[in-house]
Amino acid sequence: MGNDIILEMKNICKSFPGVVALNNVSLSIKRGEVHALCGENGAGKSTLMKILYGIYRADSGEIWINGEKRNITSPVKAQENGLSIIFQEFNLVDTLSVAENIFLGRLKTTKSGKIDWKSIEKDAAELMLHIGCDIDPKTPVGSLSVSQKQMVEIAKALSYNAEIIVMDEPSATLTDREMENLYRIIQELKEKKITIIYISHKMDEIFKITDRVTVLRDGVVICTLDTCKTCREEIVSNMVGRCLGQEYPKRENYSGEKVLEVKNINRKGVLNDVSFCLHRGEVLGIAGLVGAGRTELVRAIFGADRISSGKVFVNGKEVRIKSPIDAIRNGIALLTEDRKQQGLILNNTVKENISITNLKDIVKFGLLMNSKENNIAKEYVDRLSVKTSSINQKCINLSGGNQQKVVLAKWLYSNADILILDEPTRGIDVGAKQEIYHIINELVKMGKAVIMISSEIPEVLALSDRILVMHKGRITREFKNESRNVTPEQVMNCAIG
Repeated sequence: MGNDIILEMKNICKSFPGVVALNNVSLSIKRGEVHALCGENGAGKSTLMKILYGIYRADSGEIWINGEKRNITSPVKAQENGLSIIFQEFNLVDTLSVAENIFLGRLKTTKSGKIDWKSIEKDAAELMLHIGCDIDPKTPVGSLSVSQKQMVEIAKALSYNAEIIVMDEPSATLTDREMENLYRIIQELKEKKITIIYISHKMDEIFKITDRVTVLRDGVVICTLDTCKTCREEIVSNMVGRCLGQEYPKRENYSGEKVLEVKNINRKGVLNDVSFCLHRGEVLGIAGLVGAGRTELVRAIFGADRISSGKVFVNGKEVRIKSPIDAIRNGIALLTEDRKQQGLILNNTVKENISITNLKDIVKFGLLMNSKENNIAKEYVDRLSVKTSSINQKCINLSGGNQQKVVLAKWLYSNADILILDEPTRGIDVGAKQEIYHIINELVKMGKAVIMISSEIPEVLALSDRILVMHKGRITREFKNESRNVTPEQVMNCAIG
């Protein structure tokens, strides 16, 4: 690869109110390499990249590209300097088409000054096909799935023909097939001497595609390692500052009486005659490929989507759940897969988001008891190790992993008996994942019942007492997993039908 340095970030410092996000961070990237940035949520990875891309201004420090000092004051300046970024959180306009989103602000025009829609849509279609995604460029982005939106973000980043591409958690929402396409694209870019800065919490990815790894912790660079000369344990211990030990904590089987039963749920074109039961003190895993109907099933149970037919029983009694309020009243909670759009009120504070599911507990004679709300918020922030300057910080300013912890805190405070967790560890670091695994174990030990959807099969296999596998809106198989003896191959065979 050589030692041709394309990018240097020197002594970067950045503070937000009450938080030092980056403390004298220096980073050196070689031309044509895939360089991983690793660290816990809140370590400063995304902040550093937002400074590089001109979204944030550093308090101090310098950026050098191709041996020249650059003053990057905006994303437009970043693009002029050969930079492009795939954001962790989508930067798309739902009401615009795929083509409009890819070329937003750069729409081609004809000689007469009119927008050349034919050329724009042709270029967009070619980009989408190149990344292995056959989507009509005229399709409104708002109608796409989460994984399809991520593919549009990737196409958009590639459209700039940049020298340096930052990929911030690009695979968090992708199917296995889409991930393979992403790896292929990265290899093609590398062969063209395009430089990739890759942020990911997935260790398998890091060892598969990267050349070097820089680890950040609490806004400080801990080390830079050659990927081929390190191991998972070394990276993780540098990330968290301690040895994590066993990845998936063991627990006893606490399964008891039936707490939830779903009978013959149907939703036209989405769910087909789905029936299952859930017991107190157990984790029921739901596996399947993207589009199998997993999220649609739990949304139907929670009353977020209407069902055509079917029945739901809680503690042996039939209940009619027509809205999320009905579900909450019946002791059911749903941690959604999309925390920003459906899990949080981003411009509200940490404490307001935590207390919102159980306001009756902090209201007396029609008045909000501020001191009780503060105490409850502090309790859950401490319990879940949420990194925040205070309980009054707005959730929009938290890292993705800490936002996820606030969503979980909200539902824990609701004191629901049935907790449905849809991709609870998506986009969060290994340390935070372990904390969530321990919380799940505590919940079932207390007699709560947990339904967990995860696209990471090892996670489903390690945590679940039983596993349901879905394919095209149906349950194709149920596995008993008390001895943790179900294999990934068994699950995948059922997932592909």
